Amino acid sequence: MPAPKRATSVSTFSYECTNNQGVKVKGEITAPNLTLAKADLRRQGLNPVKVKKRTSSLFTKRKKKITAAEICYFSRQMATMMSAGVPLVQSFDIVAKGLDNESMRDLVLSVKADVEAGRSFSEALKQHPLYFDQLFCNLVGAGEASGSLEIMLDRIATYKEKTETLKKKIKKALFYPTAVLVVAIIVTAILLIFVVPQFEQLFKGFGADLPAFTKMVIGLSAIVQKWWWIILGLIITSVWVLSYAKKKYPGVQNTIDKMVLKIPVIGGILHKAAIARFARTLSTTFAAGVPLVEALESVAGATGNIIYANAVLRIKDEVSTGSQMQLSMRNTGIFPNMVIQMVAIGEESGSLDSMLAKIASIYEEEVDAAVDGLSSLLEPLIMAILGVLVGGLVIAMYLPIFKMGSVI
Repeated sequence: MPAPKRATSVSTFSYECTNNQGVKVKGEITAPNLTLAKADLRRQGLNPVKVKKRTSSLFTKRKKKITAAEICYFSRQMATMMSAGVPLVQSFDIVAKGLDNESMRDLVLSVKADVEAGRSFSEALKQHPLYFDQLFCNLVGAGEASGSLEIMLDRIATYKEKTETLKKKIKKALFYPTAVLVVAIIVTAILLIFVVPQFEQLFKGFGADLPAFTKMVIGLSAIVQKWWWIILGLIITSVWVLSYAKKKYPGVQNTIDKMVLKIPVIGGILHKAAIARFARTLSTTFAAGVPLVEALESVAGATGNIIYANAVLRIKDEVSTGSQMQLSMRNTGIFPNMVIQMVAIGEESGSLDSMLAKIASIYEEEVDAAVDGLSSLLEPLIMAILGVLVGGLVIAMYLPIFKMGSVI
């Protein structure tokens, strides 16, 4: 078995050249090595005088990260270039020149270098799994095999745009509860550390017994003042340990994902989002000519929730043994009856991909409406939570004053 080929990396070279008129030209070029950099310059009609690799220093500006939106833009631009009849390698150059992010430009040129070295487009993409997942590479491979790469790139771009839009909606839905919790903790901590001690000094001159509620708040304030750094450390450590355990241990992730789906309102949005992702991904892969069993394996990782991922893998196992997909979906017990019925109609009519696309559109719209509704619901909820916390602390501090006034 041959050893796997290593991914081609690119470097940036600064050059001094003369053109056909003998005029000196300076600039920068990216290439896998010095020889290919000089060869690329000669292809452009330039005669290299001095070409050297650009070195980085401590003061060099750090490169920006590559975002999912930029990968989506790359897919869309490549589809446009190829649809216009531009050759694949030349399309890479045109797209790369239009990119502002240097990291993304280097990635595109690295893929181009791999293609020029003899790899297929899908193989070149597989050298960069951090940016191009298995689903992306499989779809590009299907497009190459069928001779419709530009159509497939357009479908990938559309799929990426819709999934990124859905992710943004989910992040928006989860942001509000998190914001409420963080704001509540910060406000409470400020009151306990800075405000309550001022009242405590005032109460020492009363010479009377304080109400139980006030004593409890003062005691809590003393604990927070003395041990705030330990409390903060415990919170940070707990968050880190939880996130690490979720990535490292499937059982922990399974428990967390199951609990999240049971959260009121939020759980319903995540259920709909997982179904939308399942339907959109399966529709795109199945329409691309990927066999159903192979498509389901790719879909499992795209659902965004391990409960749905495991359910899709069970569906794949049952479908591979000859079971109908709609029966396998019913056996999992997590897909709504409407989704199962629409899949059944798609299977019977031979239009499963279009039916799945309709399911995805329906659930994407439902997620959008649910997120908007959640935003409207949480605005008064934020005020209520902060009101209870702040109001409770204020009442605790003023109870002794009210008690002294009643005695007088």
